[in-house]
Amino acid sequence: MNLQKIIFTNKEGQQLVGRIEFPVDRHPHNYALFAHCFTCTKNLSAVKNISKALTANGFAVLRFDFTGLGESDGDFADTNFSGNVDDLVAAAHFLKENYESPSLLIGHSLGGAAVIFAAAEIESVNAIATVGAPSNPKHVKHLLKSGLEEINANGEAVVNLSGRDFKIKKQFVDDLDTKSLPETAKSLRKPLLIMHSPQDDTVGIKNAEEIYVAAHHPKSFVSLDGADHLLFNKKDSTYVGEVISGWAKRYLSIEKGVDESLRTKHQVVASLDGDDYFTTQMKVGNHYMIADEPTDFGGNDFGPSPYELVSAGLSACTVMTIQMYARRKGWPIDNVEVHTSYSKSHAEDCENCENDTSKIDTFHREIKLTGNLDEKQRAKIMEIADKCPVHRTLHSKTQILTKLVD
Repeated sequence: MNLQKIIFTNKEGQQLVGRIEFPVDRHPHNYALFAHCFTCTKNLSAVKNISKALTANGFAVLRFDFTGLGESDGDFADTNFSGNVDDLVAAAHFLKENYESPSLLIGHSLGGAAVIFAAAEIESVNAIATVGAPSNPKHVKHLLKSGLEEINANGEAVVNLSGRDFKIKKQFVDDLDTKSLPETAKSLRKPLLIMHSPQDDTVGIKNAEEIYVAAHHPKSFVSLDGADHLLFNKKDSTYVGEVISGWAKRYLSIEKGVDESLRTKHQVVASLDGDDYFTTQMKVGNHYMIADEPTDFGGNDFGPSPYELVSAGLSACTVMTIQMYARRKGWPIDNVEVHTSYSKSHAEDCENCENDTSKIDTFHREIKLTGNLDEKQRAKIMEIADKCPVHRTLHSKTQILTKLVD
């Protein structure tokens, strides 16, 4: 996991704390900004699962605690919905200054309403996704009904929400009345994905319909059938992340990661820009991949190293050769595993082993056979392993003919 803690300041100068998660095997092609639900935090399991699904598909995701929640500064009692929107704008500015402007906004529950308002203020955003969002921020009032009368009478009240006590002030309630989400959604004119569960008993499915009707195309709706409002089932939240990833790529520029524009008349081509250190784009046969070096060698570890690729070729060729031979003989081999690593080692029976220059390139290979084989068959398989084409190539005298081309 490539996860970094970040701290930035909001409009009021308070410090907000978040986590930015990156793909483990590539540079991110886009940055996403996530808004959590009312009184939740960035560490809600659904938020983390959705983020992981996005990073697995090449996105970097910033999730943070709104003012007065989680690790962020401030008093929740002094916050309101407008402040949440301002926090999102501040987070977008932080990404722009330190990484890259966000192109995707994602919001869960009240955070879904917040991202629609924030998208109108963040120019870089090209796609918005909401999950279980209310069609109007005023929906929150029904969650406060136990203290609403006291809030109106005394200006504040302590309200129990999801087992925790929160002080809510009248300014919070008054602020909700100033926000019209249907109007904002109608004027947004940016691609919108609405995801909602028909069984959501916190924010009813009718809310999704109202947002959908208000918004202009391109707009999409996906039913989260069977899911609860907080997406406690990991399968539900992971599904949300996967769907958002696939949907958003239709509206975003995917210019980074694996370069699928590589062309060659040869079997393999490798391409490396001057500012990419060791992270190398490759087309291997009909397949695209990345080669790299470990971080302790100055690389990003986004892909296997050159020698790991050579070892991989030897392992793959060995298992293919053994199974092909076993099928021809009718021998019962259920599975073959070949474990290979590379190093420079002293040659066997080396006369000058104390001299480092006497070390030679060495592949250490271990073979595991699963099947009902007798000792004679197992010994024959070991002979066959040494006859795999890649093994023979590594043992033979080879030549590399190189020329410079335009």
